[in-house]
Amino acid sequence: MPSLPFSLRGLGRGVVNKPPEIQEPQLDAADNATHLVVLIHGLWGNPNHLSYLSSTLRKKYPEELHILVARSNSDSFTYDGIEVGGERVTHEIEETLEYLSKRGNTITKISIIGYSLGGLIARYAIGLLYSHGWFEKLEPVQFTSFASPHLGVRTPKVGIGNQVWNVLGARTLSVSGQQLFTIDTFRDTGRPLLAVMADPESIFMQGLAAFKSRTLYSNVVNDRSVVYYSSSISRTDPFVDIDNLDINFLPGYDPVILHPTHPISRKESSNNALTLYDQSRALARQLPFMAFILLVLPLGSVLFLLNSGIQVARSRQRIRLHEEGRGAMGAPGRYRSIPLMARGMQRSVEGVYERIEATTRQDTLSGTAESVNEDEEDDESESDKPLLERDNDSAKDVHMNGKTANGTNGYSIHHSKSKDTDFPVLALTPDQFAMVDALDKVGFTKYRVWIHEARHSHAAIILRMSRESFREGKVVVGHWVDNFEV
Repeated sequence: MPSLPFSLRGLGRGVVNKPPEIQEPQLDAADNATHLVVLIHGLWGNPNHLSYLSSTLRKKYPEELHILVARSNSDSFTYDGIEVGGERVTHEIEETLEYLSKRGNTITKISIIGYSLGGLIARYAIGLLYSHGWFEKLEPVQFTSFASPHLGVRTPKVGIGNQVWNVLGARTLSVSGQQLFTIDTFRDTGRPLLAVMADPESIFMQGLAAFKSRTLYSNVVNDRSVVYYSSSISRTDPFVDIDNLDINFLPGYDPVILHPTHPISRKESSNNALTLYDQSRALARQLPFMAFILLVLPLGSVLFLLNSGIQVARSRQRIRLHEEGRGAMGAPGRYRSIPLMARGMQRSVEGVYERIEATTRQDTLSGTAESVNEDEEDDESESDKPLLERDNDSAKDVHMNGKTANGTNGYSIHHSKSKDTDFPVLALTPDQFAMVDALDKVGFTKYRVWIHEARHSHAAIILRMSRESFREGKVVVGHWVDNFEV
């Protein structure tokens, strides 16, 4: 294994905590390999979390790929924000490309894969790579996210617990928390970073649209880190009452991966009224959680807040060093001077909506996805489509036409019909609704995943660690590898 062309040493300069001992990313392949695949871990993560993804891909394609498992944001370094994390990963990718070039390897293709927060860091890095002209030299082949919070992690549910989560969670994860809860203001845009990253005119969306395919895998239940609506880029959550649905699985991958174009249908005999037996079962399922709340949470909360305070302070110090150019990648100026909008100018921010937290009194809007859309003014808008109808569009139904005659990027959308459009629309923020519409227009193939055996499906979806209850993750990773385009 050759020595790596980058180092983590400078990232922790002046900071007490250091990155963990980790396995080296796999950069070796046959000299004729021309495709670089980049894997990016999530919050509190490290490259070991992606070992099953990496090893399975390597086993399937032993000679065709170079695999880079990004390591510049390991563990608490993920507190430092999507922007800083994206800059680090971009630097890592560029140095790796330079390193491979010096070795005599000719790279012509690139694919970028993100898990959890890594999906957002990947999208940020894609914008920087696009703006640096890399996609004129390399063919962007595949972007994939696994359980990534594309709409952030703010919960639209009412209740004191959820309100506390939205306020406290945003302030205990440093800059990453502010960006994930969309309470930040990115640079001089007057808008949250996630909203800027989903702006159709931004370098981030232009870069994303350049990929040959865009795919996401989203947990439908038991994901305690990233809720379904965010990882699936959806305005509804049909799986809240999954017992009232008939699940249509993808042949060969059942009972784990749902069919991408027709994932669900309502049970004809479905009765929304809960029986006493159903209520008793629901209460029984909640008892362990209630015991946890009463016995463990108070002490755990104190320890969590103490640790969060320490990590936030360290994160601020790392960010300051990064801004001063005293990190491993040097000064970030070559990434900060890039215009965020593809046309070299930022959109007007007049009329930006106020935060919905101040006015939300319910977790869903009045009516269903279908009825809410009927009230929209623009009949041709993608936001007028009932949500599941949009979600059911496959990669074959939604695609990018690329550049139009006048040089602007245009989209071509072909709709497939679905009768399952009567699910309540979640009380998302206006920014989140705009993200859904913009990301849907770019076009994703969406694979919904039902992990049955693990109560922590967020870790199981990629088999983040070797655990028997996570074995269904092998089906998910197997499907991804089976459909990976070399």
